[in-house]
Amino acid sequence: MRPFPTRTSPLLLVTLALGTLGAVGCNKPPEAEPDANVVATVNGEGVRRADFEQELTRELSSSEGPELTPEEVEPFKRALLDSIVKRLLLLQEAKQHNITVTPEEVDRQMLRLTGDYPTDSFSDALAQGQLSLAELRARESQRLIIEKLFANHVYARVAVTEEELRAYFTAHEAEFQEPEEVHAAQLVVKGLDEAKRVQALLKSGKKFADLARRYSLSADAKVGGDLGFFPRGQMPKAFDDVVFNMRPGQVSDVVSTEYGFHLFKVIEFKPGRKRDLAEVRGQIEARIVMLKQSEAQEAFEKELQEKAKIWVNEAALQTIRGKPVPQAPAAE
Repeated sequence: MRPFPTRTSPLLLVTLALGTLGAVGCNKPPEAEPDANVVATVNGEGVRRADFEQELTRELSSSEGPELTPEEVEPFKRALLDSIVKRLLLLQEAKQHNITVTPEEVDRQMLRLTGDYPTDSFSDALAQGQLSLAELRARESQRLIIEKLFANHVYARVAVTEEELRAYFTAHEAEFQEPEEVHAAQLVVKGLDEAKRVQALLKSGKKFADLARRYSLSADAKVGGDLGFFPRGQMPKAFDDVVFNMRPGQVSDVVSTEYGFHLFKVIEFKPGRKRDLAEVRGQIEARIVMLKQSEAQEAFEKELQEKAKIWVNEAALQTIRGKPVPQAPAAE
C-alpha cells in the first residue's frame, strides 16, 4: 500500500493546493468589529476560520516530530492562506467564464485516484488524511475547473516559434550529444582460480555466452552475461576502465572487483554523435511549452491578485495555533 498521507502524497497535495475553497459568502466589507469567524475575504467571498483551522490541522498532523511552537506554525499558516486566496481567485475567474465540470468528469478523476490503491485501502488513506469521500470529490471538482481555466484561457495562447526552437537547440547543444556506448558481456565468479579455469575454457574455443550461462553468478547469466549498450559512467568504473579500452570481439583478462572476478567481452562499439534538430524537435518544443505555460500561469495569477480586493483578518489569524478552538458567534 502506498503511504498516505505524506508531504508528497497525491491526496495531501490536493488538500494543500486547493485549501478550504468551500468558503462561505461574506459580501460586506470589514467593519470596525470584523467577524472573528472569518480569516480573510477575497472579492467579498469569505474564508471561514473553522475551515482554515481544519486544513491547518491536517497539514501539521502530517509533520513528524514534537508539536510546533506558535512561531513555527506561522509560516504554515501564511503558506496555506496564500494557497487558499490564489485558488479562490482562480475559481472566481472560472465562474466568470462559465467553466464547469460534469459529474462524469469528476467520476473519472476519482477512479484514477482510487486506482492507485489496493482494494479497501483507499478508505483507510482518506481516514488517515482526515478527509471524507465527499470532501475529496469536491476538491477534485474544483481542481478540474481550475485546470480547464488554465487550458482555455492561459495555455491556449502559448506558442513556440521556429526561431525559439533553433535558439534552444543551439544553447543546449551538449544535451543532445549522444555519448560513445559499448555493447559488452560479463562473466563473474567467486574465486580467482575458478576465473582462470573459465578463462582457459574460453581459450580452448568455448563460447563466452555458454560459459556465462553455466558459471556466472551475475543475474545477467541467463542471457549469456549480456550487459547491453551502456555509456561511460553507467557501470562501475572498473568495468569502464576495461571495456572502453578493448576491441570488438576481444575478451579481457581476469578483473577483480568488489563483486568477484570478472571476464569481459566487447561485442560492439557505438560512436558518439550529435543528434540533429529534427530528431529532438518534439522534445525541445515540449520543454519550451512547459516553461511558457508556467510563466503565463504565473502572470495570469499575478494579474488576478493585483486587481482583487483581498482582506486578511490578522487579529483572527494571530490567535490560530494549529488546533481548532471554539468559534465566536457570527457577527450580525
